[in-house]
Amino acid sequence: MAGTQARHSVAEDPRWAKVLARDPAADGEFVYAVRTTGIYCRPSSPSRLPRPENVEFFATAAEAEAAGYRASKRAEDDAAETGARHAAIVAAACRRIEAADTPPTLETLAAQAGLSLYHFHRIFKSLTGLTPKAFADAHRARRLRQRLGQAATVTEAIYDAGFQSNSRFYAASDGMLGMTASRWRAGGADMAIRFAIGQCSLGAILVAQSQRGVCAILLGDDPDALARELQDQFPKAELIGGDSGFEQLVARVVGFIEAPSIGLDLPLDLRGTAFQLRVWQALREIPPGTTASYAEIAARIGAPKAVRAVAQACAANHLAVAIPCHRVVRSDGALSGYRWGVERKRELIGREALA
Repeated sequence: MAGTQARHSVAEDPRWAKVLARDPAADGEFVYAVRTTGIYCRPSSPSRLPRPENVEFFATAAEAEAAGYRASKRAEDDAAETGARHAAIVAAACRRIEAADTPPTLETLAAQAGLSLYHFHRIFKSLTGLTPKAFADAHRARRLRQRLGQAATVTEAIYDAGFQSNSRFYAASDGMLGMTASRWRAGGADMAIRFAIGQCSLGAILVAQSQRGVCAILLGDDPDALARELQDQFPKAELIGGDSGFEQLVARVVGFIEAPSIGLDLPLDLRGTAFQLRVWQALREIPPGTTASYAEIAARIGAPKAVRAVAQACAANHLAVAIPCHRVVRSDGALSGYRWGVERKRELIGREALA
């Protein structure tokens, strides 16, 4: 009786119809497992079809393995083939987004890929670390920054970047540029940044804050060199020495450096490319007292081959300790480089391990 019920429930499940059709468009939506053999397959697998009463479905291969099933040799080969096909689909979608005057809709991208909305959205995000919309927004922001430096007027740059109206642009401009388009075009002129320089056990420390949040935490041996570095970072901004109230912010950062267990939660003004922002977010998710390799960070953001780019994003970080790039090491455990010196990196890691 139980077998009859199982047969009926599986046979009536729309996923079973996709297995019978060996539908490649269903690959990635689910896997099916066979109780009698203990293996699982993708929907389009050419393996001999099992009896429906011996089948159960799982959303992912990981769930099937957690239930005790194993991938067959064919399934492993299928996974490699599927991965290559998904990479080609996502690469083609990225090219379409970058070539379009107006960002294509999710429905259009999925239809061009021959996949369902859910499936296309999931594989795009798993491979790029961004949703299709976030990728399109990042590309449009990059194109806008480029056009602001080339176009005759701000309005011309806005339309060249793919915005259909000024109102749509201005609704998104703060998140894209961190300032108005006119101010960006002027190199950050008239933007006020407060800063103060103090001392900690690691040497001199500079903390700077814009209207959006802390935009720089710099370490070094020479206070004057830190001030020049901040000026180079914001060449046309108005730099204002912090008052006693602002110096309390510096004291909070110094306190965290000296005693990492107290934690550090600050509003941050992050300025970087879409890829850098993904890396920096991954760094903030590394628990204090632990480390991760550049390769591990690349894998976490869905770009396992971008190890060198991850290292470059770490080197571009202007927010020491708040964006903990000191927690990233080489795969062999070596400390490698650090913008503010390997000895400072070693000391920070050691203090966090003891906290």
